[in-house]
Amino acid sequence: MTTASLAQRAATALAGLTAPNATDAPERPTESARTVWEALRAADALPPLDTEPATLVALVTEAGYHHTPAPLAETLLTARPLLAAAGLTVPDGPLTFASGPLDVRFTHVDTDSRVGPPGARGTDDAVHLSGTLSRVPWARATDAVAVLTEGPSGGPLLLLLDTARCLRADGTNLADEPRDDLILHDVAVPADRVRRIPAALAEEAAWRAGLARAALIAGAARRCVELTIAHTTSRVQFGRPLRHFQAVKQEEAKLIEETALITAAVEAAAAALTTPAAAEFAAWVAAAQASASVAEITRIAHQLHGAIGFTELSPLRLATTRMWSWRDEDGNEQSWHQKIGRRVVEGGSDRLWSQVTGV
Repeated sequence: MTTASLAQRAATALAGLTAPNATDAPERPTESARTVWEALRAADALPPLDTEPATLVALVTEAGYHHTPAPLAETLLTARPLLAAAGLTVPDGPLTFASGPLDVRFTHVDTDSRVGPPGARGTDDAVHLSGTLSRVPWARATDAVAVLTEGPSGGPLLLLLDTARCLRADGTNLADEPRDDLILHDVAVPADRVRRIPAALAEEAAWRAGLARAALIAGAARRCVELTIAHTTSRVQFGRPLRHFQAVKQEEAKLIEETALITAAVEAAAAALTTPAAAEFAAWVAAAQASASVAEITRIAHQLHGAIGFTELSPLRLATTRMWSWRDEDGNEQSWHQKIGRRVVEGGSDRLWSQVTGV
């Protein structure tokens, strides 16, 4: 199957899952996530591990457009690539990703080691975990989570954790998408599910998560444009459609402009994923642009819809509430701009032009 046909099949499958009334999906997140995976598999559109990165970004963008009730972004752009890069087995089915400090202890302590404090070395990489992973996306709808944390001897660890081994406190974001706390009480993780990883891979986890959110926002922004234009075309005031008024046209132009900015940044980041040296910076830019544009896009969309845009009857809120949530998850506008600014300053004036233009 070609990349183009895979993307087309996946987009068609996701479109077929968009219910007229999607308010019931958050109440059954496990079932909805399984339904999405089954639909993609039935359409021969579940991307294999060797799928081109740009295709994965495009699929996640479609998921944002269709407000797909499943962790496609977390699975395709974060968990699977990180697990594969670390040499861990990548499970089938929905996955999610979490990071944060945990109490990590080696299961088999190397008592003969004289390096570091007692317990700083193990005879293998098997560990026990305690602590809380907060607001894990779609945790209740997945069988496993890729966890990034610090090991007992320092340095980052990536491990594959069964969500069934954890206690769970269910939560949601503003759009009622699952954001669950996973509570770990001395959970054993075998050595074959643990990897010590280089700092570069830990940094990659951060920008991959940010790019995943940016791709979702790009799709939802496109949905806002379509819904808004459809509304201003069909809504008649003072004897003519709303979009025939000059003030409305100007606001629509701004809406399309901001959406185009996000789309261009996400597509540039997707193209850069095959070039490791450029991928990180491009992902930062995409995440920063997406977070920055959310306020203007949602303002204009709701202003042109009027009060109806906030109601249960309007599909607009399915896009805007997700955008408001996603812009502050896995980093926010300020944090991404700080990373960009720091990189530019450290690069010096000689590299400024090439960083700005990509030439």
